[in-house]
Amino acid sequence: MSKIVFLYPGQGAQAVGMGQDFYENSELARRAFEESTKELGFDVAALCFEENELLNRTDYTQAALVTTCLAMTREIMAQGLRPDVTAGLSLGEYCAITAAGGMSFSDAVKTIWTRGNLMHQAVPDGSGGMAAVLGLTGEAVCAVADTVEGVTVANYNCPGQIVITGKKTAIEEVTPKLKEAGAKRVLPLNVSGPFHSPYLKEAGEKLGEALKEVDWKPLSIPYVTNVTGEFVEDIHETEELLKQQVSSPVRWEQSIRKLIASGADIFVEIGPGKTLSGFMRKIDKTVKMFRISTMEEMYSVIAAIKEATEC
Repeated sequence: MSKIVFLYPGQGAQAVGMGQDFYENSELARRAFEESTKELGFDVAALCFEENELLNRTDYTQAALVTTCLAMTREIMAQGLRPDVTAGLSLGEYCAITAAGGMSFSDAVKTIWTRGNLMHQAVPDGSGGMAAVLGLTGEAVCAVADTVEGVTVANYNCPGQIVITGKKTAIEEVTPKLKEAGAKRVLPLNVSGPFHSPYLKEAGEKLGEALKEVDWKPLSIPYVTNVTGEFVEDIHETEELLKQQVSSPVRWEQSIRKLIASGADIFVEIGPGKTLSGFMRKIDKTVKMFRISTMEEMYSVIAAIKEATEC
């Protein structure tokens, strides 16, 4: 029997116009954007659909992506496609938890707005950063990073792509060392801070206070956490894990391999972009991988999964 996983992207997937097709054609999705606007006090639809400078600012990015992905999920589930397990990369984990029944849409939006603000304010703009290291294993990147103070691994995305994080000066210092060790490229990322690094530990502690206000619900299905790459079935673990997640490495490859080992064979990336689908091609090409970013894609994916599961 097939096991379906819903996957949710993290920061960097955002794009002007994301979710607009769902907003215009799905009453359920439109209501989600309206609820988010009411909770946050600014027009979330305009943030997502119109050219603006805020969409790429961490606090607004996180709110926009979570709203968009969960708005899509509402319609997708209403159409009869439901997951057996979920996972999300970094901020996408909030979507995964919500889709798994662990928190309400309202709590997800409010908490991710707080998280985004804390991360945006954690370090002065320009003093920290992140970079993708291509062509080295996680062990090799860690070995080089350990020789430079102020830089650590942020993401284990897939074979051959590891993300480092830390002080901007430290990233500049470690870059030539990584190339000497065999890295094909070291690409600075367009982010405003050293996310998933020890510099965000204080932000995580403050986020913990906001997480205490969440009305946690029993999980209807499990999700896989970034912090350990393991299944979470007890919602009482979630609060502490999300507090740690802000400053811990994202163990995405480990999460995907855990899902595949458990029997998951159909993966659906929900939201803008195709980052997670790209990671999957490098992790395991044998599983069925689908993407949904528009209504048309939703109908096509639902039909394809129905056909695949009936065979």
